[in-house]
Amino acid sequence: MAKLIGRHSESAQLDEIMQSDNPEFVVIFGRRRIGKTFLINQYFGDHFTFKHTGLASKHKTEQLQNFGETLRNFGSKLCPDPKDWREAFAMLRTLLDNTKPKGGKKVVFIDELPFMATPKSGLITALEHFWNDYGCTQSNLVLIICGSATSWIAKNIIKNKGGLHNRITRRIYIRPFTVGECNEYFKANNIIFSHKDNLECYMVMGGVPYYLSMIERGKSLAQNIDQIFFRRQGKLYGEFDALYASLFEESATYIKVIEAISKKNKGLSRKEIIKATGLPDGGSLTKILEDLDNCDFIRKYQNINNKERNGLYQLTDFYSLFYYKFIKKYGTSDKDFWTLQLNTPVHNSWAGYVFEQFCLLHISAIEKALGISGIQTRVSCWQSQKSENGAQIDLVISRADNIVNICEIKFWNTPYTITKKYHAELMNKIETFRTETKCRQAIHLVMITTYGIMRNEYSDIVQKEITMEDFFE
Repeated sequence: MAKLIGRHSESAQLDEIMQSDNPEFVVIFGRRRIGKTFLINQYFGDHFTFKHTGLASKHKTEQLQNFGETLRNFGSKLCPDPKDWREAFAMLRTLLDNTKPKGGKKVVFIDELPFMATPKSGLITALEHFWNDYGCTQSNLVLIICGSATSWIAKNIIKNKGGLHNRITRRIYIRPFTVGECNEYFKANNIIFSHKDNLECYMVMGGVPYYLSMIERGKSLAQNIDQIFFRRQGKLYGEFDALYASLFEESATYIKVIEAISKKNKGLSRKEIIKATGLPDGGSLTKILEDLDNCDFIRKYQNINNKERNGLYQLTDFYSLFYYKFIKKYGTSDKDFWTLQLNTPVHNSWAGYVFEQFCLLHISAIEKALGISGIQTRVSCWQSQKSENGAQIDLVISRADNIVNICEIKFWNTPYTITKKYHAELMNKIETFRTETKCRQAIHLVMITTYGIMRNEYSDIVQKEITMEDFFE
């Protein structure tokens, strides 16, 4: 059986669920390919009382036939196919009443629930009745539902205003791996990459386990990227549209928003998104932005001096960034596209920007390297208000111990050299920040680079160095 990589927090939550003296209604959700089903299967092994998976793109009759077959496989030998979902859950109730718990709990796992909710199927109403009339009275029952259609899960289960309102006892959102967990994954699969290759792999794919599983041993990272993304009918051909369609109803509208945001590195304001997409300013746009934020595709941030309403929305999903920068723009071919891009200005410009996004995603590792994990902090960005192209800082960490860390982020192939010119720019940036923000705390400059900084007459301006090795701790 494959080894479970990372997922320590999620496993701890499942431990609590299994030790609970109360009935548990658990929702597992997260983006496509993130490893939701794998986590549950690995954690519970063969300790399921009932485990069922909905069928993609099948109508109600086929879904019910599939459910009946699963009931028979788990012990309801003479059970006919249910005629509707109310009867299906009544049959499940009978099965549970006649089955002894494994490990003290009766675990029911229903995967891809959104597939089962065909139009006018009555599935949600039947599920509500099953839980409210039966499930919530069974102290040894653990009901786990799962699905990639995040917007559907949020609307119909988590934010349900009917019979399931406030019935969910646990919500577990499965996030991508950190870069350290990716490194652990590669080691477990005997794939040998340098830390820099591992980092760049993350900057292309993010920490999505399914994408990582396509990496082949014995090939360079560049060869793998060409094979996965740029070959005709490659391994992830068509993945972009499938990804958004699996997560969001009316996915074309979500993609329209994502595409608009992708065109400006620093992101767009709400007004700019409305102008770029032609979408009306209302609750539907608010929902789209919230859904994208909740699924880690975008982030909302603001200048340290700005109010929340003036925030910018920035694309942060690594695969989507890579798609718009390269895959959609250049298409597929039989040539070694990515291999030929290495160390070109186009590649280096992309790497520099995406490394900044990588650092923002791994704030906890930065704070650990700074030795401030136990100190309250506030993370923001800053841009001078004096001019459109004024000084800017992509990462500002305001600390409760009266220090502000200004972080400069550089993706470089060698130790980074602070020149006389760059030293003057840093001095100006620090003083401008101090003046415009009226900062009274001590300002410490932090350099976050791949290989550190080169020691010279200008390097003493740096109070703390963080290298890519700190992200692999």
